[in-house]
Order: sequence, then structure tokens, then C-alpha cells
Amino acid sequence: MGLWSSYRLRWMRKRWKIRAFLKRRELRAVTDRTASLRPDSLLLFCTLRNERARLPFFLKYYRDLGVEHFLFVENGSDDGSCEYLAAQPDTSVWTTDASYRDARFGMDWVNGLLARHGHGRWALVVDVDEFFIYPYHDTRPLRALTDWLEGLGIRSFGTLLLDMYPKGPVAAHPCIEGQNPLEVAPWFDSANYTMSRNSRLRNLWIQGGARARVFFADRPQDAPALNKIPLVKWHRDYAYVSSTHMLLPRGLNLVYDRVGGEKTSGCLLHAKFLATLDEKAREEVARGEHYGNSREYLAYHAEAEADLWCKWSERFINWRQLEIMGLMSKGNWA
Repeated sequence: MGLWSSYRLRWMRKRWKIRAFLKRRELRAVTDRTASLRPDSLLLFCTLRNERARLPFFLKYYRDLGVEHFLFVENGSDDGSCEYLAAQPDTSVWTTDASYRDARFGMDWVNGLLARHGHGRWALVVDVDEFFIYPYHDTRPLRALTDWLEGLGIRSFGTLLLDMYPKGPVAAHPCIEGQNPLEVAPWFDSANYTMSRNSRLRNLWIQGGARARVFFADRPQDAPALNKIPLVKWHRDYAYVSSTHMLLPRGLNLVYDRVGGEKTSGCLLHAKFLATLDEKAREEVARGEHYGNSREYLAYHAEAEADLWCKWSERFINWRQLEIMGLMSKGNWA
């Protein structure tokens, strides 16, 4: 990379950090318990709107994994999400009615909180419908992974966003509060993924899966990106560039080898496709706050009765199954 390109990336990172600093003024603390954080606390950051029914299982899942404190940005919910989270002893909650789109789809808010509270700590950044798995996650806590990564000097950990879905029309599969959504939506595409490399930022760009196959079949280039880097040993000089798809400095994006293979990696099991999908899609289309004029939610609304299951669908068993399929890797972590 030439000097000019390096300068432009440094300026981009500085720009996102300035935006994050300024956008923090849009956040109002509902409950701030961050004074209790230890220097090595494992943190989770999340932005949400109207996700009250998902929260009990989400919190349980990540508590069981080893997350020690949750930092939420609540964006104008009217379903009790804010009040529920504020009552949890291991959460800090900020609320805002400002534009999600104008905050770069929430990332300016998250970057600001990461800079202030994540510095020097391992931080997991996920949505409420994303469930982080990694090699041995069923027997080893999250701290075992972060300790191993830190011992090797690795600062970031990559995942594939794996769309999970039920068998039959999505609208016919409700998930009650507190239930594991993966019990309702246990199927996924084992293949049908494409990869390319972003030479400028060094990250892999992955598309495909059920959403590309069903909702974007006629325009696969517009299908959502499935590459994510949700776990980072944060430093105040870092910044997410586009959701959790890529970061600056760009060295943090080197979470796969050159062909997408054997570095240790995980998956985010994406449990979006439940009976509430169409209701959520209608709300987000009306708000117009999502990327590309909410084209992803327009596609969901247009196919409200979609059945994502096909004869090539696989039922999720465990992380070893995903490794055999090449969707994640334990690399050299024994």
C-alpha cells in the first residue's frame, strides 16, 4: 500500500473516531454501572430497538458463555426493552431517539462506548439475534478463548454469520419469551457461499446462504455480507468501519488465511427468521433507518410467507459439524 492510501485510511479512522465522540452526546444514560468494571472484564456491546421478547434468553446465553457486563444502546423502544435491561444488575443502558441511520446504523454510538469503556478489554459486539460460537464453546468459557488469543498476540477473532431458519414458512414458527430461538430455527445452508478479498481493508467479503438464495436470488450482489469480526481486544484508537464487518487499523481484519481457511474462527448463529419477521420488517420499512433504504427489510416483507428450507438444508448439531463443513475452524487451538 502506498503512502497516500495509508494516509487516507488513517484519516478515515480519525473521522470515525471524531464522529463517535460527537455522537455520544445523543446518548442518555439510563443506568451506568461501568464504575464496577475490572481491567479485565469481558464486555458485550449491543444496539437494539423493540426486542423485549428476545432479551431473557440472549442475556442467559451470554452470561453462561462468560460475559461479565453488558452495554446496551436502546434506540427508541416502546415495548419495555429499556426498562427490562435497566433492571438487570450486570447491564449499563443508554437510550436515544436519534437517527439510527445518521449514526452509521448505530456504529458511531458503539464506537463511542467502546472507546470509553472497552479500552484494554476484550469486547464482543453482537445483535440480539446473533449467538456467538467458537471451537470448544460447549466446554470452555469465553475467557479461555480470549486468554489463548492474547497469549498468541491475536487481537481480533472472525466469524461467519450463519443464517438459521425453521422448516416450513417462517411466519408459522413463533418463539416464546425465554425460549432458545435455535430450537425453533435449527436449519442452515451448508454451502452456497462466495468469498472475495477487499484488498484495501484486507478483510474477506462473504455472501450467500439462505438470504441470498431466497430473498436476493435475482441480485446476489446485494445480498447481506456474512463476514463479521465481533470479538476484539479493544484499544481506544480502533474503530469499526461498517457494522462489525471490518475495522481500522486494517490489520485487525486478517482473521482468515489467504483462502479463508485454517486460522481459528467461529460463527454467529443468526436467529432472525422467526414468526415476528414480517412485523419487524414492516416497522423497519416504515422507519427507513436501515442500510440501502431498508432494502433488506423490503425483501423480507415482500416474501413474508417464505420457506427458507430446502432439500440441501442441514440441521445444526454442534460446532464440530460446522468445522467439518468448513464454516469455522479450530485452527491450532487444541
